[in-house]
Amino acid sequence: MATGWDPRPTTGPGDGAEWLPVLDIPPPARQRRWTVLLRWLLLIPQFVVWWLLNIAAFFVMIVGWFAALFTGRLPDGIFGFLSSVLAYGTRVNASAALLVDRYPPFSFSAPQYPVQIEVRPTPLNRLAVFFRLILLIPAAIVAGLLESGWYAISWVFWLITLVLGRLPAPLYAATAAVARFSMRLRAYTYMLTPAYPKRVFGDEPVPADEVRSGTRPLLLDTAAKVLVVLFLVLGLAGHVVNASVDHGSDHDEDDFMAHTVTSCPTL
Repeated sequence: MATGWDPRPTTGPGDGAEWLPVLDIPPPARQRRWTVLLRWLLLIPQFVVWWLLNIAAFFVMIVGWFAALFTGRLPDGIFGFLSSVLAYGTRVNASAALLVDRYPPFSFSAPQYPVQIEVRPTPLNRLAVFFRLILLIPAAIVAGLLESGWYAISWVFWLITLVLGRLPAPLYAATAAVARFSMRLRAYTYMLTPAYPKRVFGDEPVPADEVRSGTRPLLLDTAAKVLVVLFLVLGLAGHVVNASVDHGSDHDEDDFMAHTVTSCPTL
């Protein structure tokens, strides 16, 4: 399984071509019910570390943006740090989403951990770097809807895994699709790749000898694709409801203020 923590991993023929970041996760397997029950509680220290790393990554990314704008690539040190943060967050996300049972290590380098990513340094288009924040908006919207929809019914997945002791294949594939798309979006945001996030509904089948993991390739059956669509619908519905509530609250507050002003005596 390929790792993604080497600042300049060796690439084969076609170096310089667009490389879509890869996520490797083992196929769904048995999980300890007590770790499923306490999963998010156990991961609190990881969330704290990841939050701190994201703060550091934000400032490093700003420096990297200027460097990539002028040189058309990220410096080795910046690429290595941002890819390490991406790998760390991906491991935590995979554990939180019940894709793996093993607790993620507090380390940038984790070659023995079952969750791996592969990112390859390739030349960056300076114009795309300059407009990166604008270009990522459509993918960020899709990722936001997917993640919101997944969170809305994640408690169902948690209960199913707690009862069965494993995540059923369609739930695994749909969840992995969300995790992989989010990872690719963050890699694009970090300028680790010029490849725009894609393939939210999975990959095409490949010969058996080319299968590397449960997510390389990531194959979604009809049930898994329906779940991905459900995530999008639930995410959209949640945003619409929140927007309506916020609008109604603002409207009620304006009415209250207007009533208060008109009912007060003139000074």
